[in-house]
Amino acid sequence: VQLQASGGGLVQTGGSLRLSCTASGGTASRYLMAWFRQAPGKEREFVAAISWSGRSTDYEDSVKGRFTITRDSHENTVYLQMDSLKPEDTAVYYCAAEAVDYSKDYTHNFDFRYDFWGRGTLVTVSS
Repeated sequence: VQLQASGGGLVQTGGSLRLSCTASGGTASRYLMAWFRQAPGKEREFVAAISWSGRSTDYEDSVKGRFTITRDSHENTVYLQMDSLKPEDTAVYYCAAEAVDYSKDYTHNFDFRYDFWGRGTLVTVSS
């Protein structure tokens, strides 16, 4: 499956952005979706994930209460609404997908288990 992320940009501290990730070309009927990010000079880290049904979500502690992950299965798109942005949120944000079966309606934050990755979109938060 191909993942196309968009919505990054430059925003001031306290501002908001909404990232989108659209999946296409996949053969699986269900995908666990997630966002990861990588700041300059740092390792990639988990941000948020949403189960294939949308019933389960998970967030990295530093973004809880500020970021919201949702999905529109009809449009094969996952969103990351980012509010109250901080300079430490500056990073390249990547969406990822894992093909799962019906019984695996859960989330996880293990990047090595995700099968597909988008190219990333840059988010810069100025102080």
